Amino acid sequence: MNSFSNIWNHPKTSVTGLLIALVTIGGVLSQQGVTLGNAGSGTVVTLVGAVATALLGLLARDPAEATSPVGSAAKLGAWALIALLLPLPFLGGCSGSTVAQDIVNWTPALQSAVATVDSTAALLAPVDAPVFTAATIGFDAASNLLDAQAKAYLANPSASLLAQLQTQVVVLQQQVNGAILQSAKISNPASQQHALSAIQAVATIVIALLALVQSVSTKAAVAQMAAASTVKMASVRPYIDTNQAAEIVAAHYGEPVEVARMQVVQTEQNTAMAGF
Repeated sequence: MNSFSNIWNHPKTSVTGLLIALVTIGGVLSQQGVTLGNAGSGTVVTLVGAVATALLGLLARDPAEATSPVGSAAKLGAWALIALLLPLPFLGGCSGSTVAQDIVNWTPALQSAVATVDSTAALLAPVDAPVFTAATIGFDAASNLLDAQAKAYLANPSASLLAQLQTQVVVLQQQVNGAILQSAKISNPASQQHALSAIQAVATIVIALLALVQSVSTKAAVAQMAAASTVKMASVRPYIDTNQAAEIVAAHYGEPVEVARMQVVQTEQNTAMAGF
């Protein structure tokens, strides 16, 4: 009975927990290839993830104090929301063109982050700058090629161009992961902090792009991508600043940082589960 009482007395907390559960379970189902049918240009599995994320954003923007009294109307609204969400399908993927467009949309932020990386060597100790430069030298070419491939796919969607996107996003991800590990070896604390912070911005965007490409890839293609990913997420996760990543994602999608933080954590978990 205490559980039911808590749901009734703390509807906002309960609904938030339910929405997080929907996003989490949906992410797992999506990784397993469960679609539950089609919904528009995507799958049925897409709907609740979008709805749940949007509602989490609304809850995060709620200015009400946690200690304010909850009236019967709020409680009724919470139960109505639960009743509305339970029958809905779960999180899913997007169309290839939508993903390609989102990659293109990310390009200005990615190019800015790469430019910051290029200028960071000047901030490092003289002995550390060459190591950092060597570790990050491929970022410009790899990011520009990924953008070009996304634009090519938008102009003429095809399986071969999708395969190129799948290959290139892993190439960039591996370059970034390798650079993080190299920078983590820098012994000068100030140099290491500058290096990791600069690469972190690129890494956040690359993880988002990898997740986007995964969402429109078959299980076999994802397995092939994961096999090419030799520097795994688990090895670089200790150097990832979740707060910085959440701020980057929130700024891109125009959403609350609290929502973006959950998305970052879930995306990292899904990426690791997929073998990256």
